[in-house]
Parts: sequence; C-alpha cells; structure tokens
Amino acid sequence: MTVMTPKFGMGASVRRKEDAAFITGRGRYTDDFLPEGTLHLYVVRSPVAKGTFTIASVEEARAAPGVHLVLTGADVAHLKDLRSGAMQKQPDGTRAPTRDIPILCRDRVQYVGDAVALVVAESRAQAQDAAELIEIDFDDEEAIASTAAALSEDAPLVWPELGSNRAFLYHVGDREKADAAFARADHVTRIEFVNNRLVCNYMEPRAALAEWRDDENRYVLTTGSQGVHSMRGILCKTFGIEPENLRVITPDVGGGFGPKTFVYREYAMVMEAAKRLGRPVKWTGDRNEHFMTDAQGRDNVVTAEMAMDREGRFLGLRVDLTANMGAYISQYGPFIPFVGVSMSTGVYDIQALDVTINGVYTNTCPVDAYRGAGRPEAAFLLEKLVDACARDLGIGRDEIRRRNFIRPEQFPYRTQTGRLYDVGEFEAHMNKCMENAGWATFEERLEESRRNGKLRGIGMATYIEACAFAGSEPAHVRLNDDGTVTLLIGTQSNGQGHATAYAQFVADKLNIDIDRITVRQGDTDELASGGGTGGSRSIPLGGVSAARAGEDLAEKIRRLAADELEASVDDIELSGGAARIVGTDRAVDFAAIARAAKAPEDLEGFGEFVQEEATYPNGTHICEVEIDPETGRTQVIAYWIVDDFGATVNPILLAGQVHGGVAQGLGQALTEDTVYSEDGQLVTASFMDYAMPRADDLPFIHFETRNVPSTTNAMGIKGAGEAGTIGATPAVLNAVTDALYRAYGIAHIDMPTTPSRVWETIRQARDAA
Repeated sequence: MTVMTPKFGMGASVRRKEDAAFITGRGRYTDDFLPEGTLHLYVVRSPVAKGTFTIASVEEARAAPGVHLVLTGADVAHLKDLRSGAMQKQPDGTRAPTRDIPILCRDRVQYVGDAVALVVAESRAQAQDAAELIEIDFDDEEAIASTAAALSEDAPLVWPELGSNRAFLYHVGDREKADAAFARADHVTRIEFVNNRLVCNYMEPRAALAEWRDDENRYVLTTGSQGVHSMRGILCKTFGIEPENLRVITPDVGGGFGPKTFVYREYAMVMEAAKRLGRPVKWTGDRNEHFMTDAQGRDNVVTAEMAMDREGRFLGLRVDLTANMGAYISQYGPFIPFVGVSMSTGVYDIQALDVTINGVYTNTCPVDAYRGAGRPEAAFLLEKLVDACARDLGIGRDEIRRRNFIRPEQFPYRTQTGRLYDVGEFEAHMNKCMENAGWATFEERLEESRRNGKLRGIGMATYIEACAFAGSEPAHVRLNDDGTVTLLIGTQSNGQGHATAYAQFVADKLNIDIDRITVRQGDTDELASGGGTGGSRSIPLGGVSAARAGEDLAEKIRRLAADELEASVDDIELSGGAARIVGTDRAVDFAAIARAAKAPEDLEGFGEFVQEEATYPNGTHICEVEIDPETGRTQVIAYWIVDDFGATVNPILLAGQVHGGVAQGLGQALTEDTVYSEDGQLVTASFMDYAMPRADDLPFIHFETRNVPSTTNAMGIKGAGEAGTIGATPAVLNAVTDALYRAYGIAHIDMPTTPSRVWETIRQARDAA
C-alpha cells in the first residue's frame, strides 16, 4: 500500500518558512533594536583568575565624556546573586551549598572575566574609554584551573571557607552489587580520559536591552534566550519584584545550544541602569567576552571500568567522574553530570552500576549545559569503553555490541539508574548502518590508504539518550479577522525551524497553507507561562500540543460554519482556508467565519499534551577517517547515520538538526579545546586560538532513519535536537583510535585529536617501538 505524504502535515518535506527573512537580512536580533535615547553599557572585567581587589576611585571615569553612570559591587548590593537550584542530594542526604554569581564582585574575583564594575555612556566606545580610568588595585593569588588537580592536597582553594575544592559528591548505582559483579568477572577493561571543555560559539553573541517604563511601573528586557518565562522568574527573584513588573521579549535568536538558556549578570545590569537613568540601556557582548564569560560545556576527567565474562558479556560498570563547575555554580551546572550519569548503561543490558561524581570548583568560567547536557559525555564514555573492551578480548566491535544490546523483547526496560526505555531495536539500526558504510569491505579501503602512505580507521557509536523530559508545553491558536491563524507557544526558536514545524501540525488539522499560520514565541505579555526550549522538548511536547490546539480550533470553525451554512457539523469539511459542505460548492471562508463569531473564545483553540516519562532517541553513527602520519592531520572520509527518532515531522528540518549536531560533535573530537594556563588565564580566547571545525573538515553525511514509534509520546516522536552531537563524538574518536591502533598499537588518544597531538602520539609510539 502506498502511503501519501501530506503537503504540509506530519512527515512533509516543507521548506523553512522563516528563511526568506533571514537570507535577505530582515531578521531582527537583539542588537538590531535601538530605541531613541539608548545608552550603552560596558563591563569592567577581572584580568586575574583569583584575588582580591580595591577600587580606589571611579570619579575620573564618571567625569569622562558621555558617561552617565558608573556602578561597583557596593552600588548593587541590593540585588540578589544569581543562584542555582540544581544541586542534587549527596550520599548522606544533604545538598551541598552553592557559590552564587554576584551581579558585580564586591572585593574578590574568581576567574578571568569576572565582573568588577560597569560604565554606561552615550556610546560603547565612550563607556570603554571611561572604564580604563577606573582605578582598581588587584592583589592576585595562586589559582587552580586544572580539573584533574582540583582535589589534590596542595591545590589552591577557590573558596577557602569550604576547606576543599569539592563542590558536591554524588553517587549513583549499587556499590555492593557492582563489587560482586567485578569479583566474578573473567576480565576487566579500564580506561582513563579527558572530556575536553568547549565554548559553544553561537553565531549571535549575547546582547540585552532594558527599558524602565515608569508609566507601567515595570522593566522591559529584550534579549536572546531559550525561553522568556524562566528568565523572567530568575530576574524577578534577583530584583525582588513580581512577574507583572517585568516583561521579557526575545526576538530572533542566532543559536542557543544551551548557554542562552541562562540568566547572565549583564541582564540585571542593564535593567538596574535603565531604571536609574530613565533611558534605554543596551549591552552587546563581543566574541572575546563570549569566550571568557558565557557558560562553557563538558570538562570531565573520567576513569571507567567494565567487568565481563569470558564471552565478553557485560557484568558491571564502574565510573569515577570529576566534573568541573568553574568558579561559581551556574544555573543547571550540578544537574548536568547527574542527568548524564542517568544514561550510564546506554543501549546495553548491564545489571550492576557504581558511579561516583565529584563536582569541583576551579578558577575558570562556570560550566553548564551545552548541546546534549551530560548525555554526550555519557555516550562518549560508554562507547569509548566498549571499543576498548572489544580490543582487549579480541572480539569484533560490532559483535561485542550485539552480545550486550538490550533485546527488543526486553522492553519496556528499566535501567540501573531508573530510566524506563519504552522501545528499541538497537541491533537492527547498527546492522543497517554497517551495511550502508560498507563495514565488511573496509579492509580493501585500508589497503588503498596504506599504499598511499596513510593510516585509515573506521569507528562506530551506538547511542541512546533521554530527552523531551516529563512535562508539558501548552499551545494556543486563534483564528484572526483576515482568516489567518496565530499559534502562541512558550518554547523559543534559536534556529531550529519552529515557525515551520509548528505550522505543519496546525495546518494539518485546519487544512490550510502554512504561510497563513504565524507562530508567536518570546514575549511574556503574550503568554502567561512556558517551558522554553531545551532538552529536545519543543517538538515532542509542543508539537503534540499544537496539533491538539489545531484540532480544537478546527472543531470550533466547523461549528461556526455549520451555523452560517445551515448544515450539520458532520457535513462540514475544511479546505484551503474555507469551510464547505461536503460534496457541494457551498462554502464560507475563514475570514467570514471569524467575523460571524459571537465571542472571542469561539475563535480560540487550546491543546496540552502532558508526558509522563522522557523519550529515548537512539541510533548508530559510523565514521571513516584517513590520517597522514607525517603531519598528523585527520581527514573524515565518510560518515553514515541510521537513527531512530520514533517519527519524522519534517525530513528537511530533521536532517538539518542532525547535520548541525554532527558538526559540533566532530568539532569536539578533532579541533575544539578550551585551554587555561596554570594561573587561570584563558589561552584560547578567540578564533585565532580556538579551532572551530571548517567546511572542509566535514564530510558528506549519509543520514536515514529507522524509526520505532515511541509509546510514551502521543505521536510517537522521540526528539532529535541533540542526538547528532551525542553520537558523533565517540564515533569520530573511535575511528581515529582504530587507525592508530591498526598502525602502531595506540589504544588511547585524548580529544581533540589535533594534528600536533596525533603527530606527537605517533612519534612516541615509533620511539617506543
């Protein structure tokens, strides 16, 4: 039977409706807004990683040309610090104390870039010039920047009053059960590695514009975000005000990836300055500030062990993980390694688990959620370890996975961390991906590379992740007077294509062109609440709600049309922006229906899907690389993916999400690394030093889906926004390691596998041989 794909509904390859504005320069980002009389704010930042400071005088700065305001920590003491509520319980049942982010430091700085003072002037240049006139004496102290050394006995203490650099201690699993599994094991494989720190580098740096509306007794904040409602809630706590005293607006956003979720101190600064001065105040960060101050990602040091029987079946897993939090506890910082560890056993049937997490403070920029938020770290750990297990036992990498996959008949499957997987066919998508990649004929390609003096490797990762966590995202639709439809929803597009995807759900129910549907997000005045965008939740939760809201409105339109046409509701069909009696030419268009409504609620639809459990996207990535041993340069030759996303909403949007995720995962594996010197100076503070992946680093990506509909989600959707990042990093690193192991017996190399690191690793192996 042939299944017809609808023109606009679920599964249709609809091109993004928002792109016409973006590619013609008509996008409106925060920095594009410049109300009359706008002043500009500049932040004075610490040049040292740790120490005390004294501000001798700000008078010269206040008297500088164009300056309207200079504030120090003492001037904003009435503003509460930015506090995290994400601490989880420790083994003793307590929650560790946080170290919160002050709006401006008072007498001590904790990392390079810490905010010390602010200047507001007629122009940014005048504010920056005046900032140099502030007399600040820094008494710098010994800093600690190393994750691995943070808990050593002689490490300098970031917060001496804590007596240690330990921020928290978590434990997950059953230690006694794991000890028993290791005691009966025939073999144990152990690995140690670093999951390198990343700077997310979205295209649009952060910016914020604040206005004080005296006649409304409220602030208006315009800023790029991943959800205006959570931002409003945190800032209201900071200022001690009610939600009605703050409106938050988010216009177009040029990338989010997690770090634009968070409330940063500059947002409070512009609000405070705007009220004091009675004029709009704007701050726009530059790329250097982004490197120094926007929440960074990953940064784990890990030891992991797998206990196995003689056939290579996994008996137990032990993990000792040190997670860097930076100098302060960021908004969700302590939750990121915790949620990552909840996916420790991945796609494998592992019946014993023992994981210890040490969160540590260092004199570095705070660390928080970055695309995948803990799940990429978990997948990388496990897939690197599984490859090591296969090498140690002399078993094929695909075979050891087959022996340990959770089988389809075992679902629903409860993991040792309490995760409840609903469905999965892991071996099937691995087999399909191997077939696509020509895994069986790799040796032929290897010989060709050898003849050309090159190394060649192939690597895979079979991953599963948790996303679209339990909860809901209500959707509201209304029919407008002109016959168009508006959807209001509390998520926030950062480039994913929400305007298209949500419109598809509604268009499917109303049977109208998606160009007649406007999607509205990012204004607390338009919607009372919203969960924002993060954790790949927008489409699995918001999309289902949008479909239900469309159904609700469609039913109301049919009722109104039935009255107008003097027909039964059951005889009314919707088509092309009109309602008609089936089988006749008698019809009334949506605009006329809107005019005929007697009450506003007759033109409003509402939908809410409440999901009780996360969804679990999964898949297989295979990467093939070639390495020049004389230069250490790695080239990704080809890349294949077979993913299970449950159901596909729009193949074009889905491919874009996956491709973008692969680029970020490949960047971590091959090029990107955030480096601090021993004294806490950020060495990689610009694109001159931090190597982003370029177009010629990326291969053509063969991507397809093998979907098994989720039984948790009402439409079978599993979520896809972060999956590319989760599968890519281990697949690429495993391919590089495979090439090095085949040629030189090198079983480990840390990320990023830059040419210099690969060359040095090869040189050491040659010298040892």
